[in-house]
Amino acid sequence: MRLVVALGGNALLRRGEAPTIDSQRHNAAVAAKALARLAAEHELIITHGNGPQVGLLAMQTPDTGFDVLDAQSEGMIGYLIAQELGNRLPGDRHCVSLLTQVEIDPDDPAFEAPSKPIGPAENRRLIASPKPRAILEIAVIRLLVDQGVVVICAGGGGIPVVRRADGSHFGIEAVIDKDLSSALLARELDADVLLMLTDVDAVYADWGTPEQRPLRHVRPDDVDPKDFAPGSMGPKIEAAMEFGNAGIGRLEDAAAILAGSAGTRISR
Repeated sequence: MRLVVALGGNALLRRGEAPTIDSQRHNAAVAAKALARLAAEHELIITHGNGPQVGLLAMQTPDTGFDVLDAQSEGMIGYLIAQELGNRLPGDRHCVSLLTQVEIDPDDPAFEAPSKPIGPAENRRLIASPKPRAILEIAVIRLLVDQGVVVICAGGGGIPVVRRADGSHFGIEAVIDKDLSSALLARELDADVLLMLTDVDAVYADWGTPEQRPLRHVRPDDVDPKDFAPGSMGPKIEAAMEFGNAGIGRLEDAAAILAGSAGTRISR
């Protein structure tokens, strides 16, 4: 099968963990172990979040545009995953990390109401999170995947760009949701399954209440993104509904989620 696997931003930097390269490299190695098992049997395209990393970069260089910060964090995280995963793949399999530009609509209503929190609580600011429209490097990604290459791309949702009237592109201040970009990527590549791997074992109905319960197998029409947290599980539900065949759960349960014995499967 052809799988698009979206790693949550906390896959490389755990909650409350010191933001050192050593800790992120260790976490990348843990993620690579699970991903290598999937790559042994399937075509694999990997995306990843960048929330913790891009928030730190924004604090360190506050005058740098978010398109550049997205590119910086995508390159750093992609390098760590590619190296650790490449070390675990057989000699005839290759892994590459690709900086990815994602086109958005400059008139997207998200620009009127920025909602994506970036940075630690004491320095948090809100950035617009527009919907992805097109992946500029999709032809290159498709070519690599067709040749059996494991591709890491669209990190952090991709580098946000808009198209000028003459067809050229330029970067813009925004953060694209990586799960929605992953759903777009999965559609463009005719993937079989979209896996969204996080640090929660499943999607829960009535989360945070005494009545909370895990959802195991649901159809897209059975759930509503508005019933889930807008900054975390909501976009995953929306992405699953857009693609139509998705799994959500913990990284270490990836194979079981694919088999339908763990996590949440949202499928028609």
